[in-house]
Amino acid sequence: MDVLLAGGANELMNAMIDKLNKEGHRIYVLTERRFESPENRKVFEYYYFPYDNDCLKEVFESVNPQLVLCMGAYDANYDWTDARKESVRFSLGMTNLLTVFAARQKGRLVYLSTEEVYGRSYSTNIEEDEPTSARGFRAMVFAQMEQQFRNYSRQMGLDVVTLRLDHLYAVPRSAGDCTHISAKMCLEGLKTGKISASEFYQISLLHLQDAVDFIYQVCACESHQKPLYNLSSSKAITQMEIARILCKELGSGTEVEDNSVGQVNRLILSNEAFAAEFRQNIRHEPRESLSQMAAYMKKHRNTFISVDGARDSFLNRFLGRTAALFWAALPFVENMVCFIPFFMMNNRATDSKYFSKLDFYLIYVLLFAVVYGQQQATFSALLAVLGYVFRQSYHRSGFEVMMDYNTYVWMAQLFIVGLVVGYMKDRLNVMQQENRQELQYMENQLGDIEDINTSNARMKNVLVDQIINQSDSLGKIYEVTSRLNKYEPEEVLFYAADIVAKLMGSRDVAIYTIANREYARLYSSTSQQARRLGKSIQYLTMEEMSTALTERRVYINKKLDERYPLMACAIYSEDEMQLILMVWGIPWERMTLSQADTLNVISDLIQNAVLSANRYLAALEGRRYISGTPIMEEEAFTKLVRAYLTAQTKGLTECALVAVDIGDFSIEEAAGRLRGVFRQTDYLGVMAEKLYLLLSNSDEEAAGFVLERVRKLGMDAHVQRGIDL
Repeated sequence: MDVLLAGGANELMNAMIDKLNKEGHRIYVLTERRFESPENRKVFEYYYFPYDNDCLKEVFESVNPQLVLCMGAYDANYDWTDARKESVRFSLGMTNLLTVFAARQKGRLVYLSTEEVYGRSYSTNIEEDEPTSARGFRAMVFAQMEQQFRNYSRQMGLDVVTLRLDHLYAVPRSAGDCTHISAKMCLEGLKTGKISASEFYQISLLHLQDAVDFIYQVCACESHQKPLYNLSSSKAITQMEIARILCKELGSGTEVEDNSVGQVNRLILSNEAFAAEFRQNIRHEPRESLSQMAAYMKKHRNTFISVDGARDSFLNRFLGRTAALFWAALPFVENMVCFIPFFMMNNRATDSKYFSKLDFYLIYVLLFAVVYGQQQATFSALLAVLGYVFRQSYHRSGFEVMMDYNTYVWMAQLFIVGLVVGYMKDRLNVMQQENRQELQYMENQLGDIEDINTSNARMKNVLVDQIINQSDSLGKIYEVTSRLNKYEPEEVLFYAADIVAKLMGSRDVAIYTIANREYARLYSSTSQQARRLGKSIQYLTMEEMSTALTERRVYINKKLDERYPLMACAIYSEDEMQLILMVWGIPWERMTLSQADTLNVISDLIQNAVLSANRYLAALEGRRYISGTPIMEEEAFTKLVRAYLTAQTKGLTECALVAVDIGDFSIEEAAGRLRGVFRQTDYLGVMAEKLYLLLSNSDEEAAGFVLERVRKLGMDAHVQRGIDL
């Protein structure tokens, strides 16, 4: 889908761009600050407009986004140094953004808020419906925007969701990124060697990557129940515990300063509403993540302590300022040193017959004007004037030199030429710098064009293959899947696996039937590779796949985990999962959303045939079984055995037919004794007045265990081979 991100570049913004890009969405960014940070090549297009600009309507019409993600409280476009002034600008920008979105009546808008809307202590975890208690202009405008977004959602029927993040933290890359409490405490420890902390201050930390996963779930879901969710780990940690973790990593030079006074101050958001509706898996525990943050900041100590007025040692400050002064004075020193040989050459040339007309001072000024520009040209001209006056004072008094109009003509000539050439040099430098910036910008644009062209070329090749082969067009898919209706009800699932293999371009497809709410049993497969998971799997333990199937999504094994198929989808009947289609042997470049959609369409079409067959068999169940027994009638059992044996011949399944000699028992008595021998997926039936047991997904070796159990019941049994049906 097309996603419009409204916000300035920061860690959270970049992480969301990476997540959306990995999931295959097209990303647009609306931001106010141009050239402040390099453009992200994963973004399809940037729009540089203030949020209160009238052009936002045209931006929305151009992008036509299905999702608008407003960074809100985490928007780097706002500088909260002057909170009163910035709160007005923030309110105007968010209101205009919300108004433009409301006018379209299309898509979903997600707004990010913060725990700052609560400014007092709470004895229990804070639910979403708890009234806010903001303190300060910044917190109050965040709370007002939350209320305004909810009002628009309720009164205008908009799909607007507010996500309130609880004490977001991450590893900062510079001192400017130290905006959360744990980073500030670590920065304090680096600067002063002490970390002030309170045992009575309790919070809950939410790692950046966990927050990104939670935000994406809300963005990508088809529907949601509430307009406001708290995103939190809801795991309490005291400020003192944070300080001790940081001190342990920073080393013995850092100590904790206990300032525990007053009463307990507890601020923890409740995540129960979100966890009840979405999948919440906290992957980053605070102890490990805080240790990593402290280790990084300690390793890059100079990057953090050299900013924001941090005081370094006197020697380092002295050396730094001396180095800066040296490099600033170097051109002037070079100018004065070069003046000496030109002064000597000018003195020698004055009495020379051949070089008396040559103006060495003019050459000297031109040299520095061409090399350094206007500033050094002016300085060299001043030195040249002093040298000229000093040389003239050999024969005349200083008064006579100053009264000579030739002196002023020469000085004017020197300064005019030097300043003009220096100005041209400076303008040339500016033009070169602008050209370099423009070239860099064009190179970035070229890189974006190359990425877009690569994507377009890949899409073109996919469409060309689709047109040429016509193997995954809807018409072809329907034509192939409709062949299932020609098979007997007992044969449908066997040939469904073969049809999926052909349409998906894979030789490895398996179909599992749900035996109960926890296990799935293999019904049919097209290769040994497709049977790699075994004949029975506990599919609920395969969390990633089962979560996707429960949400009725196609599972794509993006990590290429060998424990999972490359793709899988489920077939439902009246909200109950009936079958799982699993596919292996798909090339990486074909594991796309397009291929997932194809599998989804195939499963829907197969579902019709499977459900029709099941309903048919259920309707005839009274006629297929001997009354009061699990024994199938001869006609129904013969069809079933024929279907299994034919499928086994084609390599679609495995089965074993066991003939049971009931001896002196009646068929009904034998069936009662055999109830505990065969599984739910096995069948007991009569053929030619003999009792048979059909073992699905079993070879002769596995059938040996069944034979042994039957013999223990006082009946004889053997595997029937070469039966003529």
